[in-house]
Amino acid sequence: MGKRVLVTGHTGFKGSWLSLWLSAMGADVFGYALSPPTRPSLFEEAAVAGVIDSTIGDVRDLESLLAAVEKAGPEIVFHMAAQSLVLRSYEDPVETFATNVLGTVHVLEAVRRARSKCAVVNVTTDKVYANDGRQQGYREYDPLGGRDPYSSSKSCAELVASAYRRSFFDVEEPPAVKLASARAGNVIGGGDWTPGQLLPDVVAALERGERVVLRHPDAVRPWQHVLDCLWGYITLAVRLSSDDDVSDGWNFGPPLTDARTVADVVDVISHRYGSSTGWAQDSVRHAHEESELRLDAQKARDELGWRTRLSFDEALEWTAEWYQEHARGASARELCSMQIQRYGELVGADTDTG
Repeated sequence: MGKRVLVTGHTGFKGSWLSLWLSAMGADVFGYALSPPTRPSLFEEAAVAGVIDSTIGDVRDLESLLAAVEKAGPEIVFHMAAQSLVLRSYEDPVETFATNVLGTVHVLEAVRRARSKCAVVNVTTDKVYANDGRQQGYREYDPLGGRDPYSSSKSCAELVASAYRRSFFDVEEPPAVKLASARAGNVIGGGDWTPGQLLPDVVAALERGERVVLRHPDAVRPWQHVLDCLWGYITLAVRLSSDDDVSDGWNFGPPLTDARTVADVVDVISHRYGSSTGWAQDSVRHAHEESELRLDAQKARDELGWRTRLSFDEALEWTAEWYQEHARGASARELCSMQIQRYGELVGADTDTG
């Protein structure tokens, strides 16, 4: 890639994978985020700070962020810093809105004040759409919404991005800053230790030989491997950096047939672990979470040439392999590097064959 890249949220699960991948591609990577949100964390296990320029800071702190953007002088920005948990958003809605909405304002304002040519990928979520319970996939032109604080805050972040694009960036000809939003499906992969998330909880239970307890076993989600998701972000950033005008919202998710239930995920990964403990539904009542969510990524396939390379089963196989090898003592950095290389070979093979 050979560019100067700023990743906000680089200490998180996706941010760590992206930082390692960009570094391997030859980018000069700068990170800005709070300290790692979990213990253990992929950021620390894979020693991500050793291959990038890492700054610990809060996107709610505009002055600190301005200094980080000035230092990085980025040609590409991946804005991933967020409070990303639905259940936590019920517990602390103020933190959620402050981080996800005002944090986005601060990132875009810092880029605006930098007055340099830059491509910005604003990472939101598949949950930005007004969920009406449909079984068809949501398209980019569908209405935004959000019943819970997390989903609502991310919809607000989309509106912030739209306002900045129309008020400041698109008024220049040609625009110095190109801004697009990336709305990704549910991401799985090795190195995620986020409490309350499905895969980390499932893996922890399987490693202890315990039955998995599920909040909503029948909930349908568009599962995809973290590398499929991040390849979408990278593809979008590269196109933004070129002369192509793709400053818009983009869905990144698996084929509609790979939108599967939570129970399906547990069954497949349990089989990979050789476990017959099964799962049980949690008897405790939890805050509302949508039962159906499917994402239509046809636009990205048609206009960006992006698609998922790993099927539902393959994504879970790669995820289980990562955790199992790590439990046997394999280096997190080496596991990530190996899977990034394998994934790159899949993309290269597709390119070679047209």
